[in-house]
Amino acid sequence: MGFDRHPRRTLAAGATLLAVAAFGGGASYQGAATAVSLAAVASGWGALLAIALIWRALAALPAAAAPAPELPPGAPGDQAQLAARALALETRLEFAPVAMFAIGDMRSTASFEPVNANARRLLAPGRATRTDQLQRTLAGLATGQRSVIAFDTELGSERALAIVSDMTVDGLPQRLVALLPLENELEAEAMQAWQKLVHVLTHEIMNSLTPVASLSHTARDLLAGAGAGLPADIAADLDIALDAISRRADSLTHFASGYRALASVPEARPQRVAITPLFARLSALMAPAWQVRGGRALFTVEPESLELIADPGQLEQALVNLIQNAAEACAGPATPEVRVSARLVRGGRLRVEVCDNGPGVPDQLAADIFTPFFSTKSKGSGIGLSMVRQLVHRNGGTVRYAKSVGSGARFIVTF
Repeated sequence: MGFDRHPRRTLAAGATLLAVAAFGGGASYQGAATAVSLAAVASGWGALLAIALIWRALAALPAAAAPAPELPPGAPGDQAQLAARALALETRLEFAPVAMFAIGDMRSTASFEPVNANARRLLAPGRATRTDQLQRTLAGLATGQRSVIAFDTELGSERALAIVSDMTVDGLPQRLVALLPLENELEAEAMQAWQKLVHVLTHEIMNSLTPVASLSHTARDLLAGAGAGLPADIAADLDIALDAISRRADSLTHFASGYRALASVPEARPQRVAITPLFARLSALMAPAWQVRGGRALFTVEPESLELIADPGQLEQALVNLIQNAAEACAGPATPEVRVSARLVRGGRLRVEVCDNGPGVPDQLAADIFTPFFSTKSKGSGIGLSMVRQLVHRNGGTVRYAKSVGSGARFIVTF
């Protein structure tokens, strides 16, 4: 974005970009489980950023109806001051907390240009896996509308709020697109909603099941004491019925108690955790079961001195759940295998991957596997992966399911 010849146009373009970002602040997203308000996520910084930068930018411009006058040759000081303001605005745009793109020709992907650092990082290797598809999606958005779009990255599917605005720069029409990341905020809001729902459901279920179980046990005891005065067939039928009620009540009580754990995950107690000793403990705990089945569990850490600030118990439990989930998914292969790796990636982030050689997750179910009560197994409870997500989020991380290059499932935990 040059400013040497037309600093006022640079300021106008930058102001429009920031206005696009600010308009995204009041959006809302209606999820499957809850209405997730995004105002708390975006409106604060969006409004402040827009007011501060747009006001300062427009203060240097003439009235909108009047054309920008040419600076007289004898006013180098004004020209230098205006150029400095343009440079300051361009610097702020570069580090704006949204990804901004400029699209000149809707028919050509060559005119799709990242405007700031966040946009370039999104298109760089290691982020969006299908940049051509993302470009087509953004080019097809309607002007003036807010849309929640999804795109694939190496960390799995992510969602973002897209806001589109039209403008003219140097007499040429351009379309500006701002992408506000939403994935982490949506996950956090959805988990809070599920926790509240699970808490209410389990409370009501337990309140109803407890007296049912108690009364069924009491009725069986009374029947045993008074059974001599009843016909044998009637006494037998009553005993069978009461026994069935008692067993189902006990089973549902156990079922509800398991789900209650989703609403009562304790707060994390972070401390320094060395990854190599942690993986050694996991190997000693989980690898023998894979070896008995003729398979193997492999653990790698790069570098071996890798450390993380997290709750060691919760981190270990999350990884145990993922490895156990892989073991259940690999019931078919003759030589089941799970690979657990930890390494540093861009931005100083720590990435832990759990990959298996099972059948993987069907594409149509991938979006639901972290939802409480949802399971792809015939006898699954739908707790394991939901618990993993809660434990990881308690420690400031994210967990996603990503498409594997080959066969099998691939879960990525990032801190």
